[in-house]
Amino acid sequence: MRILITNDDGIHAPGLKVLERIAKALAEDVMVVAPESDQSGVAHSLSLSDPLRLRKITDRHFAVKGTPTDCVIMGVRKLMIDAPPDLILSGVNRGQNVAEDVTYSGTIAGAMEGTLLGIPSMALSQCYSQAGAFFECAEAHAPGLIRNVVARGLPPGVLVNINFPACEPSAVQGVTLARQGRREQELMKIEARFDGRGNPYYWIAFERPQFTAGEGTDLEAVAQNRISVTPLRLDLTDEPALAHFAGAFG
Repeated sequence: MRILITNDDGIHAPGLKVLERIAKALAEDVMVVAPESDQSGVAHSLSLSDPLRLRKITDRHFAVKGTPTDCVIMGVRKLMIDAPPDLILSGVNRGQNVAEDVTYSGTIAGAMEGTLLGIPSMALSQCYSQAGAFFECAEAHAPGLIRNVVARGLPPGVLVNINFPACEPSAVQGVTLARQGRREQELMKIEARFDGRGNPYYWIAFERPQFTAGEGTDLEAVAQNRISVTPLRLDLTDEPALAHFAGAFG
């Protein structure tokens, strides 16, 4: 089995090294193609107005000045074109990718692009707390989960989003096949600051208010120290809404 791995935290991210060890527990043939710098929050974006700069680190490690989507395309359509990967893994992200996070996440986008290219793909993220990111949790549990998903097979147009709770591997309370959750309150705010000359500038900031996670969701799973496994579809069509609007458009 050939595995292509990428991420959105960048080529030097500790989670990428963890993912490489996870991949090597599954296969000997592992290729790393990751962004040159942190691309968190770029979602499923392509670099269309700038050239892609490819930097070879080793025969198995490459950095791309671009997004996670760019990296997957570079890996599949250039570096591995003669023998495409059998599996694409994206992560291990430092921080959860649950609920509405999946719409912003470059980690998810790497797996989305792999799925669009017809290759089974999974996104892996490690929740963290004030104690830090317990990457050993992902490293201990990911190989078995990935083997199970690969053995079962992924339907066309579906990727798998896996989130590991912020705890030691031995504290994990099991695995939940979870639906995508939704937070109950607004998370984003604009934080204004001033530079040394008194000119204003702004940060997009996040709040993490207390809320009740929906039953059976990825949010509930990681809060209970369970690993959440969520299948995500590329087809975003809302079938009930088709019926709802049918009368309006004849």
